[in-house]
Amino acid sequence: MTHSFALHIPDADLEPDPLDPAQIVSGTPEVSGKVVWESEDGRQIRGIWQITPGVVTDTEADELFVVISGSATIEVEGGAAFTVGPGDLAVLRAGDRTTWTVHETLRKAYAINL
Repeated sequence: MTHSFALHIPDADLEPDPLDPAQIVSGTPEVSGKVVWESEDGRQIRGIWQITPGVVTDTEADELFVVISGSATIEVEGGAAFTVGPGDLAVLRAGDRTTWTVHETLRKAYAINL
């Protein structure tokens, strides 16, 4: 998008974004999302992401996100574990290896810097 905009996150339509099966630890989590803005050089991305219950692993980018709905516990390898829910802001550092235990379908708005 090349103009300013507003978007009601809870009602935004998302597109399926299948997980790599190697990331799934347990359950049958499904991911969907929508990129709402990306810089010309592709190094800054803003969007919405959603995941259904289950346990998955990931290697993170530099990310700030706000949880809109749902809850999850995020364990950072060699670091903290924290639970997030509606209204919580979280920061993940590039290279963090994480395990997400999603308790109820989680939807977040995010800003990623690559």
